[in-house]
Amino acid sequence: MAAGTQRVAVVTGASSGIGKETAKALAAQGWRIIAIGRDPGRCAAAEKEIRAASTTGKVDMIRADLALMADTARVAREIAAITDRIDVLVNNAGGITKHQVITSEGYEENFASNHLGPFLLTTRLLPLLRRAATGAPHGSVRIINTSSDASEYAKALDWNDLQMLENFNAGAAYCRGKLANVLFARGLADRLANDGIVAYSVHPGPVDTNFITYADESTQAHIRRLALLTPAQGADTLIWLATTKEAEQSNGGYFFERKPRKANPLIDDVACVERLWAESEKLVARAGV
Repeated sequence: MAAGTQRVAVVTGASSGIGKETAKALAAQGWRIIAIGRDPGRCAAAEKEIRAASTTGKVDMIRADLALMADTARVAREIAAITDRIDVLVNNAGGITKHQVITSEGYEENFASNHLGPFLLTTRLLPLLRRAATGAPHGSVRIINTSSDASEYAKALDWNDLQMLENFNAGAAYCRGKLANVLFARGLADRLANDGIVAYSVHPGPVDTNFITYADESTQAHIRRLALLTPAQGADTLIWLATTKEAEQSNGGYFFERKPRKANPLIDDVACVERLWAESEKLVARAGV
């Protein structure tokens, strides 16, 4: 990165919770922030907070529903129109539903918001990430996927029903989407190592946000029994991975509390990681965006 070049971070799910806290922390360190959120009211409020934290005032807020591939593709185009580089991409947006919900594009909403949207956004933004990595120290450009310890409980992927369209279970669908975050980070790490770009997935811990209100009753009850973290505490490892030199040395791993954490064994199944990438390409292609 040339001297004086401002670092650029794209943070999804930045209208509330750990995404907003991550964006605020990076803004306070002088980064240009491109924040993405869905709810208009929360986006407006979050943009004010991020601007107040910023030392440069360079903050853009883009509204989009990343469960929709058309919206996701639009966001990628809008980002490319306002910056020629991305130093860090934080794929933090996600979702959980109590019942099966099919989007207007025909995708299961859990899988679309947790994996397919981030997959499409990331692959569309790779030219900007590669541009930032050109001539930069290895590992200074990073992709961070917010996952969950739910990923650790996910079973083997059913390639004939990857989205659980036929055999839907709310808890299992969420676990599968979060596992996809982990496998996608590993796939990115493998593909981008020669470009000097590193990728990680993160379990932020049980965070006290409005996220759990969208979950089924048993999941809500389980989470409320835990000692909940503040959004700022939950964002800590994301911020650490985005900014520290120490994090440059790792690639493709799954982190919790600034340390590598034992991931679902499928993270080391190369065939599974590759198959998920291929199936994801096929699925997002159906949207025709």
